[in-house]
Amino acid sequence: MKITFDKRSALTACTSSMILLSAMLASQTVSAHGYLDVPPSRALACQKGLNTNCGGAQYEPQSVGETFKGFPAGVGGAPLQGPVDGKIASGGHALFSALDAQSATRWHLTDIKDRNIDFQWRYTAVHPATKHEYFISRNGWNPNESLKRATFESTPFCTIDGSNQKPSNSDKHNCTIPADKSGHHVILGIWTVGDTDAAFYNVADVNILAEPELPGGWTRVASIVPSTPLLAGDKVKARAFTANGESPDYSVEISIDNAEDGVPQNWSFKLAEKINATHTLIRAGIRDESGNVEPVKGTNSLYAQKESGIVRYEVQLAMKEDTAARMSVASQQAEYVLDKGRAKVEFGMIANRAMNVEATLLDQNNKPVGTTSAQVASGSTWLSMDVRSNPGAHTLTLVGTTLDGRTTRQDNQTTQLTGEGVGVEYDFVFPEGLSGYTAGTKVLQPKTNEVFECKPFPESGYCKQYSPSANGFEPGVGAHWHMAWDKL
Repeated sequence: MKITFDKRSALTACTSSMILLSAMLASQTVSAHGYLDVPPSRALACQKGLNTNCGGAQYEPQSVGETFKGFPAGVGGAPLQGPVDGKIASGGHALFSALDAQSATRWHLTDIKDRNIDFQWRYTAVHPATKHEYFISRNGWNPNESLKRATFESTPFCTIDGSNQKPSNSDKHNCTIPADKSGHHVILGIWTVGDTDAAFYNVADVNILAEPELPGGWTRVASIVPSTPLLAGDKVKARAFTANGESPDYSVEISIDNAEDGVPQNWSFKLAEKINATHTLIRAGIRDESGNVEPVKGTNSLYAQKESGIVRYEVQLAMKEDTAARMSVASQQAEYVLDKGRAKVEFGMIANRAMNVEATLLDQNNKPVGTTSAQVASGSTWLSMDVRSNPGAHTLTLVGTTLDGRTTRQDNQTTQLTGEGVGVEYDFVFPEGLSGYTAGTKVLQPKTNEVFECKPFPESGYCKQYSPSANGFEPGVGAHWHMAWDKL
């Protein structure tokens, strides 16, 4: 569907929405704003480009779902309040109505691999919270029907008391997803505001992959995945975590004593064996048909009894530096000549290890004007990068990391660019640094090789409204770029 955007009509629509919201929530003088950040709300997934055809929601995830509090029923036995059935995702606001579309394949699903989950909100205009609640769709719900009260369990599976205090962006709500929930579900998160008549209703589309509680009281909490070859002197640690943080008592560490230990399948087996020998409430290995768990030379699952309090493990590799690793720039031209601000910078490098390398060319103001990356084998390699800059001294920075991640090397070399410069200075090559665009930000549009400056407030708000699927304000290219940018 093609949407023709008109600034005057958009501002009118926005004003109308604000008037409607003001009338609806007459008792409040200042609106709160916020959205479910982890897992991402449907609207935030729109802004991230994971969902498409989202209407106004992709620009204002913080405003989505604001309506009366009282879901699913009114306070004190009053009639139903909150968003009406069929408009739970949008909160009943026309600007966000695209979010009410519902089908089994319409929205991106966030994988949930751990039933113990930390919900997190992002507040852009914070107000006191009386509570946060989390509802989940019923088993057997129809993903092709619009979201209604009947879609969700009648009571929240998790409630966090807000004590009428202002929440923080760093707050995490530790909750446990019910054991009988798996696969495609919708979670409805509700932030009930303490000093207004409003609440924020955010839906998150999820795919619950976490295993349910297993026979014998065991719950799968993690896996030991053998991936990285290790060397003698390295260590592997299984770090245990409860809902309140790390538990040193249940954490287990092994040392790599020789080359055979360092084979991935072998250190996975060795770690699993030590876990089983150390703890009775934790088991590592593979379950057989009888429910017994025994280590294997491969991927081992980790299981915990509820009384242990352990909800997850993280496998951490402590690897010694490869002190013999070397990498450097081997050759480059005496100077590189710019043609209308552009040049191809080619240079040679040498390394005695296979590495992932990244090269960046910085101008005199330490602004990146070109970059390239590659995986290189041991020996000599030629690299090249496209550069946009002005004449002057530049610094070539080469950073290489061995493929196992244990060692990083860096080399810096000075080089000269001559010839015809790009002309106008700029801050970013669009869309780099998008979230930081403000009035006066200058960007180079690589598609046209032109420089654009972000307009003053309030038009500056349009400058950062961009995604590959919504590029109307893209400088020099989008249909409405002139509303946000001035060409220099």
